[in-house]
Amino acid sequence: MDILELKNVSFSVADESSAKEIVRDVDLSIPYGKLIAVTGPNGGGKSTLAKLIAGIEKPTEGAIFFKGEDITERSITDRAKAGIGFAFQQPVKFKGIRVLDLLRIAAGRKLTVAEACEFLSLVGLCARDYIDREVNASLSGGELKRIEIATLLARRTELAVFDEPEAGIDLWSFNNLIDVFRRMRDGMDGGSIIIISHQERILNIADEIVVLKDGRVASRGSRDDILPTLIGTSAAVNYCVKIDPNGR
Repeated sequence: MDILELKNVSFSVADESSAKEIVRDVDLSIPYGKLIAVTGPNGGGKSTLAKLIAGIEKPTEGAIFFKGEDITERSITDRAKAGIGFAFQQPVKFKGIRVLDLLRIAAGRKLTVAEACEFLSLVGLCARDYIDREVNASLSGGELKRIEIATLLARRTELAVFDEPEAGIDLWSFNNLIDVFRRMRDGMDGGSIIIISHQERILNIADEIVVLKDGRVASRGSRDDILPTLIGTSAAVNYCVKIDPNGR
């Protein structure tokens, strides 16, 4: 059984004169224990697909199943409790809340300091430097994203969904995130990861790549089969980009 299944999922938004279809009749299954990268041209519906999985948006047609159960009408809170975690492009800041507090909220119990430090270590942060820090603007984009990943680990998320995690971070932080994603995949005990990304290095660590174009699944396969069709072609700039030292 797959951990996630989308059946004929569509999503439209209405304006004054018509409805614009952003995701179109998508059939997509995500197996257990895999890292799946979703890529494609800008405006292809990738971020909307991630929000549909997380429950931020609801499909206008079709159904979504998680571990065999229909979650189409469930809220983002109910999906989080069921085991679906969502990481935003820009992690939320929480002025006045310490990293330790945030990890305890995510875990749903009073983690010991040692337990919280273990989650920080898993994402490559020196625990003693961060455990009492406030989750605010004093942290860099890369630090916030790794702390957000630590909260997903503390929550014991079975399906983690990341929407363009490379957005707005520097090269050093990006390199560390690649290592974190590898460790997450290897340590999720059968859970799965979906990453929405244009970055070639993220696509290169995926077990499978899904190409979304014009709201539809244009192709899907192993990275060995799909990545060569995206790199070194005239259309490659629309799919894969390399990060520069300034994180652009």
